[in-house]
Amino acid sequence: MKLLVISLIFLWTCSNNNYMVNSLSVSQEQLLTQIPQHIVIAHRGTTFFAPEETETAMIWARNTGAHYLEFDIQRTKDFYLVALHDDNLIRTSNVEEVFPHKKNLPVSEFTYAELLQLNFGKWFNELYPQRRDSVFEWQDILTLEDIVQIAEGKCIARDSNKIKMVRSNEKGTIETIYKTDVSDQKHRPGLYIETKKPELFPGIEKDLKKELIRLKWYEHYKNIEVYKDKIGIANSPQRIILQTFSKKSLTLLHQEFGDHMPICFLLWRGNESTDDLPDDQPETFLKWVNFAIDNGATIIGPSIGGAPNNYPNLLTTENLKILKKSKLLVHPYSFDTPEQLNKYGKEIQGIFSNKANEALNFFK
Repeated sequence: MKLLVISLIFLWTCSNNNYMVNSLSVSQEQLLTQIPQHIVIAHRGTTFFAPEETETAMIWARNTGAHYLEFDIQRTKDFYLVALHDDNLIRTSNVEEVFPHKKNLPVSEFTYAELLQLNFGKWFNELYPQRRDSVFEWQDILTLEDIVQIAEGKCIARDSNKIKMVRSNEKGTIETIYKTDVSDQKHRPGLYIETKKPELFPGIEKDLKKELIRLKWYEHYKNIEVYKDKIGIANSPQRIILQTFSKKSLTLLHQEFGDHMPICFLLWRGNESTDDLPDDQPETFLKWVNFAIDNGATIIGPSIGGAPNNYPNLLTTENLKILKKSKLLVHPYSFDTPEQLNKYGKEIQGIFSNKANEALNFFK
């Protein structure tokens, strides 16, 4: 009986739009005023026009004028931070040919030197022949530093076979050689970094902070030249936004980076993890929103419905009311059609898109 009464009270509360949303801290309120509005986040650089999370994808997104380059971070066996979405390398590389005995293993079982032997581009030409390009015939895995350099207007130096040029320093660390990118359009985007499957990489939040400090993209910021009428987020305090689907990683990111780093808590409906929402009901959604608020998030990233991805739609009318009351910024994923942009775009503050050019045109 007591449970029934509580449930009825909750349903009455929701029906009257009196959602009991937790309050933001003073630090969260202040940070919200500093995060850019109506931003386009280039999802994995692009998954539509180029092989995802490769140099070609990131340069395309930068030159298009996306506000942020979005990518997933995982860690190699020898502690390099690399951009990779999947749990293994099968879908986006030729690992089955080069390392058939390790094809199902996560990236944590490969050294960076081993990964440099793999091709991360040719699959795209084979899967999407109508979008094929000879430059995709060889693409390397990117490190966090590679993407920082791309955001600053550089590109990777390559040999006559288009292979990434690297050298070993006195510590035995592999360093990539960079050069000025002649295709550069002078945009300087920020980075939107996801801890992907962080449970596979204990301590990756600390590693990420350490590497960003080394690259001078956190704390002692380097001065990056910006240009009139071009994107210049790379030279602002908001140059980094962090994101995760993991509740544990959210708390660890907040512990590591403190109250002055924007963090997006990503939401997915499923049953693969306790981090997933089991349904799209307002009472469930409210629990995840309140968890985000209590653990330092300033942004929520729910999935939206519609072709071509047909993700579970978590940006329902009732859930949007909860988000408006929460004051959190809303950065849903992912927008790939005019229909999605027209349906959701005016209600939110940021867009994950595989077609950043179309999303930018929408906001203009």
